[in-house]
Amino acid sequence: MRCCYTRCVPRVFPFRGLVFDPAIVGRLELVTAPPYDVISEARRREFQAGSPFSVVHLDLAAERDNRDNPVARYARAARLLGRWESDGAIVRRPEETYFAYEMRFRLDGQPRRVRGLCCAMELEDWGGGIVPHERTMPGPIEDRLELLRATRTHLSAVYGTIRGPNGSLADLLESAASPAPIASLVDEQGVEHRLWPVAAIEPVSAWLVDEPLMIADGHHRYTTALQYRNERHAADGPGPWDRMLTFVVDAGAERVPVLPFHRIQLSGDVPTGGSPVGGLDRLLAALSDDDLVIGLVSRESGELRHRTLSLRGEPPAVRGLHHEILDRAAPEGALRFTPDAAEAEAAVRSGEALAAWFLPPTTPDRIRKVVERGERLPQKSTFFWPKPRTGMVMMPLDPG
Repeated sequence: MRCCYTRCVPRVFPFRGLVFDPAIVGRLELVTAPPYDVISEARRREFQAGSPFSVVHLDLAAERDNRDNPVARYARAARLLGRWESDGAIVRRPEETYFAYEMRFRLDGQPRRVRGLCCAMELEDWGGGIVPHERTMPGPIEDRLELLRATRTHLSAVYGTIRGPNGSLADLLESAASPAPIASLVDEQGVEHRLWPVAAIEPVSAWLVDEPLMIADGHHRYTTALQYRNERHAADGPGPWDRMLTFVVDAGAERVPVLPFHRIQLSGDVPTGGSPVGGLDRLLAALSDDDLVIGLVSRESGELRHRTLSLRGEPPAVRGLHHEILDRAAPEGALRFTPDAAEAEAAVRSGEALAAWFLPPTTPDRIRKVVERGERLPQKSTFFWPKPRTGMVMMPLDPG
């Protein structure tokens, strides 16, 4: 038994997925999107202007001035989703299936690939076979809960990893990816996304019984799904709301990139010291999760100063950054988060921010070791990339 938690991974099931019909909506690049929490306000407007069928019209419904009904935008999203299905823009698959999902990309100049399985995973409270690695914030949970109440649809998958390697799952994904995909696109970052149905007869739950699932991306969405399940249990008892759309990746078989979220510090104190480096490129090249080397950009006498600092302890470096520096130097609400190093540096250059902190990539295994000690990382500690595309396949919680 590999499992070291109270329970192992919950049961997973096939489901009747909702997918876009390109014959009606056009190119899938224009109607699918990254997860809601990595879309800036400017990008939200671009996605929504790009197509009347963009999933962003649902996932990030635009605010309108309606003080008497502040949740009206969620109801509008639900009506739009229903209209798309009745008009055939999105189609409910005729039978329950799993879905194989593949992302092909280049990282550090090398071709890479991540494959996983999209399924309906049985929800369970934190601490059993489903384990978080980051802290959550109440604001996004409230927003996601209102949207889920209105649409009764999981628009995007939670991304979870198992330790693996799991030979049965790998063989299934290899076989599923042999024919032509039912959906494919190349996104704005050059990542190729492909999707295939997988027959419901496959005994996937049996293969994963000894595999606790670590939530890699989607902590707020999973917490939201738990709250929604509890609400529906109180009113209606068990039902489809007991499951959530989940993308399961075998971290023992797939080389899963874990990129950093850099920190933009808006207020507080900025330490002195460190080793000067010549510019952002050299700063990023000097970062090391093995040696706990992080980067700092701040302003002195009107000039940008790039420095590296060394931390104590064990990887991942984000733990040391918060424990040694930011938990004291940055008051609550003083941090913004971005995976884009140039954006973080630009915030300091413009005077918008006091400083920017730069972190190195880490690994799923290092994150899991933190979890196994019963700890959690600070919010926005990891950026699992690439991520499944929102809208590539959706999971309705009503009979249709």
